[in-house]
Amino acid sequence: MAGSEDRPTGDIPRAQQQLFDAPGGARAKYSALVIGKPGWGALIKHELVVMFSQHIPGAFGLAMRKWLYPALLGSCGRDVIFGQNVVLRHPHKIHIGDNVMVDDNCLIDAKGTANAGIRIGNGVFLGRNTILSCKNGNIAIADGANLGFNCEVFSASDVSIGRDTLIAAYCYLIGGDHDFSNPEVPVIEQQRRSAGVHVGDGAWLGAGAKILDGVTVGDRAVIGAGAVVRDAVPPGAIAVGIPARVVGQR
Repeated sequence: MAGSEDRPTGDIPRAQQQLFDAPGGARAKYSALVIGKPGWGALIKHELVVMFSQHIPGAFGLAMRKWLYPALLGSCGRDVIFGQNVVLRHPHKIHIGDNVMVDDNCLIDAKGTANAGIRIGNGVFLGRNTILSCKNGNIAIADGANLGFNCEVFSASDVSIGRDTLIAAYCYLIGGDHDFSNPEVPVIEQQRRSAGVHVGDGAWLGAGAKILDGVTVGDRAVIGAGAVVRDAVPPGAIAVGIPARVVGQR
């Protein structure tokens, strides 16, 4: 449970609902979940790019993805490197700036029916196995941000990461929450909600930090390794612990 009590609520569907409740046959369901556009044209284009580049190792694979992946994206800048097995979902809502590195096995998922998607600024690094996941939400990563390996950024509303922010390995930014007020109903069947997460410019999140829904981390703040942040952290503050509390100022 996150730190904001006054949160917008909305329909945040489960993956099973998105897959099995989608109209049409298997092709239509796959297109709705992965491609985000109807019709054979978008499907064939996506499948050809994946077939001829996603799994190819070595320098040849890097060259093929650098050439082919931008054809799927909403926009893509110069000198963008995609590692092996990078997965794109709803790629027409993914926008990437210049000089970006997306390491192996990353998932960039802009899924949603009414969202703007994911915007990655110039000079951003996404470490191996990192996941950017939308459920009708938006993610914005500003210029120069660095996300270590095995991070997850989830958004069912709006999640933003500021300029030159350093996010160490195994961090989670959780822009969504579950209601659990009714003890007679399984949590998974209760309403989901999201107030978003905002991390300011020049912040540093230590390894394994968790930033819960509704939290703002101020500019230049430092979050200790393993901290669970459920309340706002002021600019320049140092916060550690479970739950995180401010112990100093930079």
